[in-house]
Amino acid sequence: MIRVVIVDDSPVVRNVFEQSLNADPEIEVVATAPDAYVARDLIVQHQPDVVVLDIDMPRMDGLTFLKKLMKYYPLPVVIASGLTDRGSQLALDALQAGAVEVVSKGGTKLPGESAAIELLYKVKAAALVDVKRRNAIATATVATPPPAPATRSYGRIASDRLIAIGASTGGTEALEAVLRGLPEDCPPVVIVQHMPAKFTAQFARRLNGNCRATIAEAQGGERLEQGHVFICPGDDHMVVMGRSAPYTLSLRSGPLVNRHRPSVDVLFKSVARSSGSRTVAALLTGMGKDGAQGLLEIRNTGARTICQDEATSVVFGMPREGIEIGAAEFVCPLQDISGKLMELASQSVRKAA
Repeated sequence: MIRVVIVDDSPVVRNVFEQSLNADPEIEVVATAPDAYVARDLIVQHQPDVVVLDIDMPRMDGLTFLKKLMKYYPLPVVIASGLTDRGSQLALDALQAGAVEVVSKGGTKLPGESAAIELLYKVKAAALVDVKRRNAIATATVATPPPAPATRSYGRIASDRLIAIGASTGGTEALEAVLRGLPEDCPPVVIVQHMPAKFTAQFARRLNGNCRATIAEAQGGERLEQGHVFICPGDDHMVVMGRSAPYTLSLRSGPLVNRHRPSVDVLFKSVARSSGSRTVAALLTGMGKDGAQGLLEIRNTGARTICQDEATSVVFGMPREGIEIGAAEFVCPLQDISGKLMELASQSVRKAA
């Protein structure tokens, strides 16, 4: 049983979240609180497994409370945020400060039932996280300077190469670590990170300021060109179109796949059909199995594939699933993945096995 405390100044939101979570037999909401001061005492009293925390509250905002919690009483926190620019910025700050997931409090394309599924999924993912270990991984990632540009080390990269990456819980830090290690003239990169709508735009802007390549949230219709990285917006699936370079991106609605929209499998399967053996793909930290089957389809074209290892994964779910079904040609620690992507992208295309 996953024991949850909900902290939100809105009684309506507290009630909706409590009903949604209590509907799952694996979850019990043990307390709700209207502010951080009440929450502090309830957390000590009930010792929950997960806290769902509003980011914008009176008396003490959620980010300030989160930082205090991580210092004195670290445990998995799911941030609940509105879709304003300020809300998305604060949510990303919260992820950097120790929160493990973020959910939206409105404005989504997801119908009510699917929105509840998303909340349940993220609470369950958060419950798997060892917060002290997660924070140690994040601290090491931030403290490590990005590797020197790798292009000269691995030779000229063919113009038809494509890099595809999928990630979920723990992926914001993992993606930054990987992208910081890529040179400004890397092959085009397409990414699905499980994240609500609106947050992906702010996430892309933040990465763009910290990395050599040009990083943006996909809008649909983009040509995939060297030195450009595109992150799929929340609430849309992203597919790669075309049989030869330059490939293009298309955004689509549609049902959830593996409980997600965007889905890594949707992206990876389109990549297998389009760039095929000219692809290098990586599946990073996250709960569940999204992306594993798509990674296998990519590998079966003769492409090169990587899964993040257990030691550096915040949640070793998606990578483990990929490894177990034979989708991973290589299993690498996070700090080695950017270099491995460039090394493999520089090698000759192999024929499918």
